[in-house]
Amino acid sequence: MKRYIFLIAYEPGHFEQLTAEQQEPFFTAHASFSAYVAEHGQEHGSAALADTDTATTVRHVDGAATISDGPFAETVEMIGGYYDVELPDMDHAIAAAALLPPSYAVEIRPTVTISR
Repeated sequence: MKRYIFLIAYEPGHFEQLTAEQQEPFFTAHASFSAYVAEHGQEHGSAALADTDTATTVRHVDGAATISDGPFAETVEMIGGYYDVELPDMDHAIAAAALLPPSYAVEIRPTVTISR
């Protein structure tokens, strides 16, 4: 099994503008994703993230932490949520990502173990 983080990007405000009926396929797609992961692996965590206007970025400049409002990267799309899952391989990860709503862009990243 390999551990993957799925970063979900979408156009800000899109979901909120939909009616409850239009939002329903999104919930169904997420349920299908979770069912697929449960069948083939394990889901360790997930969350929907607040909009980027609530983000705070901390960087170290000249040895001091500096704080700025907003995300660390400005893009048209925003990271709106994530999944942390274990699946057998990247093929299974891609199959799982394909179950998520088609309006999303999903970045799949394997995790790495850092040892001392």
